[in-house]
Amino acid sequence: MTPPTTDKSLDVRDYVRVFRQHWLGVVALVLIGILCSAGWILLQKPSYSANSIGYVSIPGGDNMGSALAGDNLAKSKATSYASFASSRPVAESVIAVLKLDSTPDELLGQITVTSAKDTPEIKIAAAAGTPQEAQALANAWVVALAEQVNILESTTAAVDGSVPAAGSIIKIVPLGDAPLPTAPTSPNKKMSLILGALAGLIIGVAYALVRNHLDRRIRSVEMVEKAIGTAVVGTIPVDERLRNGQHVVESGSIDHASTKGYALSEALRELRTNLHYMNVDNPPRVIVITSSIPSEGKSTIAANLAVTIAATGQKVVLIDGDLRRPVVSEYFGLASGAGLTDILSGQATLEDVLQVYRPLPSLAVLGSGRIPPNPSELLGSLAMKRLLDKMAEQAVVLIDAPPLLPVTDAAILARLTDGALVVAGAGKTTIDELEKAVATLAKVNAPLLGAVLNRVPTTGGQAAGYGYYGKSYYYSQNSGSKAKKGRGAGKSVSKKTASESLESLPENFLVEELSPEQQFEQLIHPPRQEASRRMRQGR
Repeated sequence: MTPPTTDKSLDVRDYVRVFRQHWLGVVALVLIGILCSAGWILLQKPSYSANSIGYVSIPGGDNMGSALAGDNLAKSKATSYASFASSRPVAESVIAVLKLDSTPDELLGQITVTSAKDTPEIKIAAAAGTPQEAQALANAWVVALAEQVNILESTTAAVDGSVPAAGSIIKIVPLGDAPLPTAPTSPNKKMSLILGALAGLIIGVAYALVRNHLDRRIRSVEMVEKAIGTAVVGTIPVDERLRNGQHVVESGSIDHASTKGYALSEALRELRTNLHYMNVDNPPRVIVITSSIPSEGKSTIAANLAVTIAATGQKVVLIDGDLRRPVVSEYFGLASGAGLTDILSGQATLEDVLQVYRPLPSLAVLGSGRIPPNPSELLGSLAMKRLLDKMAEQAVVLIDAPPLLPVTDAAILARLTDGALVVAGAGKTTIDELEKAVATLAKVNAPLLGAVLNRVPTTGGQAAGYGYYGKSYYYSQNSGSKAKKGRGAGKSVSKKTASESLESLPENFLVEELSPEQQFEQLIHPPRQEASRRMRQGR
């Protein structure tokens, strides 16, 4: 069965997550937009604008009717004169008066003429490089317009014979001098900066969405569940101790005075609980822990999960099933000589090579042994199946298997077990890699128990994206008040010789004969001495 493809549609929460993940890029682009606008403003020459008003005046008669007719005529003339104000004769007159070097066409580009509806006013807006030039140009333009209108109307009246050619009754009267501009009108600094920021924001949002679309790395639990069609049974947070070269950080004890490592402890306990409640009547007893690609932390999770399960009193056997790059014995500081391959080849017995982890006597480790030339054949052999069945009768068996994509060992092992846990590195593993890994299990009909997200961020926007909100909840006796304290980490594991490990192996660790009722009772209720030991340790 092929896993369903990932649905790339986004809801509101996804948009928020995308912004929180890429907010630095969005903010940077907004700042770049503002800086670009500021640079553009600095390159622009300032422009000042001055406004002057000319009033169309027509003398009224002695009665109301004549005055009303004159007012209507003035309003009508104001509309036609507004068009005439943008003509070359007016521009040439202004050039002559102000003695400018500009051409009429250049000067007309600096002038804006408007006439409000139903008013006899004509507004002249003149733009120039300095406030004084803008003021002089606006005043001169109104005067030049008045002169040209007077000439135009006088000529028209003389031709009609209505009035003497000396003048016209229709005049344009300047309404005072234009005020001196105090600030440039162009460029508009505030609006330019706002537009720059808005453009940067739009580009930033587009950048975040495109990057999210192209980025196939796992960014949330939902992405995993949509991609592989199964649940995420555990989210393991980042722990600084693991970055410092330590691998086994759990010893089953709790340090109430320290917050160090509580997040990892609680995450592993949650994973342990989820595995048990997958099937309450028949929980998985043999589990393969694998990943899609190397360096996703599968071996570290296998080691610490084994310790966490063993802390409850259950017998646990951790097998290093990676016969190509074994690391489990090194993690626990145990001898790495003989191991699994020696048992499968008949050169040793289980009791000869099984080593107990001293801090937790209920945990035994079976190393890989010598690296064979045919790992896949050994792991898929009938001898391996019999060995797993034998150990599963009295212990929970965890197998650290190689990644699924480079080799087929993990898929072969998964067929012999109750199922596989696929570890995915948060922010590292891609959806495509995870889908291919799960498809590899499906091709051989190997059961998939679920996925485990490893190295999940605990702070920032990405933590919320993965649904991680871990907090400690312990009482601090040192401070005498309730405080957030964490679960302590186990002490680093010291190296032990093979003889010391074998001497610490309890008699009949896996070979004592127990009835099914006794085995079930031991699984649910740990032995009294083990419970007493944990009580003395503070559990």
